[in-house]
Amino acid sequence: MEKKMLVSSSPHIRTIESVQSVMTDVLIALFPVALMSVLLFGYKALLTMIISVVTAMLVEAIWLRKRDIFSDGSAAVTGLLLAMTLPPAPPWWLVVIGAAAAIIIGKQVFGGIGYNIFNPALVGRAILVVSWGGHMVGRIWPQPQPFAFGADISAVTMATPLAGQEEALAVSLTQLFVGNVAGCLGETSALALLIGGLWLFYKGHIDWRIPGGYLGTVFILGVLLGGGFYENNFLTGLFHVLAGGVMLGALFMATDMVTSPVTPRGRLIFGIGCGLITMLIRVWGTMPEGVTFAILIMNAVTPIIDNFTVPRQFGGVKKSA
Repeated sequence: MEKKMLVSSSPHIRTIESVQSVMTDVLIALFPVALMSVLLFGYKALLTMIISVVTAMLVEAIWLRKRDIFSDGSAAVTGLLLAMTLPPAPPWWLVVIGAAAAIIIGKQVFGGIGYNIFNPALVGRAILVVSWGGHMVGRIWPQPQPFAFGADISAVTMATPLAGQEEALAVSLTQLFVGNVAGCLGETSALALLIGGLWLFYKGHIDWRIPGGYLGTVFILGVLLGGGFYENNFLTGLFHVLAGGVMLGALFMATDMVTSPVTPRGRLIFGIGCGLITMLIRVWGTMPEGVTFAILIMNAVTPIIDNFTVPRQFGGVKKSA
């Protein structure tokens, strides 16, 4: 008798995409940011990225006892994202510890990819900030030296734009957009981040709600709370969007599909929450930047957001009191 119906366990809807293909797309999206980092900070930026990526892949392969160190590519993505949050020329051991902590504490102790609660790369960065803050949150960092690949970037330094009002006024919005300012490897060029973000939008890996809510909230609160120091309130709002790690966090960190809400309304709430906490830390906190802890805090409440924003089932009705 011909079988007309098959009964099987979920999932019932499948896609041709795999974890490896998604991770490969993220690596492609990060390429413009990585390339801009090397153009601005030279070989030390490239060295930092290589150490972070290789360490992350090796640690995961050893932990999982696999010979294929690339595996599904998620460890390489974690290592490269961590490198994007590091200074241009950190000590090698700092990079190794951060990458190992990201894989072990941020990912594998929860059961591996798909089970981790927090963004692994940001867990690694948070551990480095708390333990070796002098290397991670300084106000004076190497000055970019475009197209000087072999230059000693540690010889010339400048203050980051978020160090204070005077330092913010010393750079233009155009400099912030292109990336010719001091800062972490992946946070200096908004242009490169936007190119990578557009690729992720095109591939359908992220939607507008998280980055839209995040960047919109930072801009509005920058206008309202930023003090109007950058010529006027409107430009001050733009400054807070372009300076620091907001663009990197909104496009590549907060949109992590494992640690962000799955419901449309939940994603918007998540993005708004990230922007709100980021600005509260920037304006009234003791640290010049707030992206890392804003996203980690919102990661912690993601299950609650999902629980309260579950869409009503088709044909369903509200429960009566």
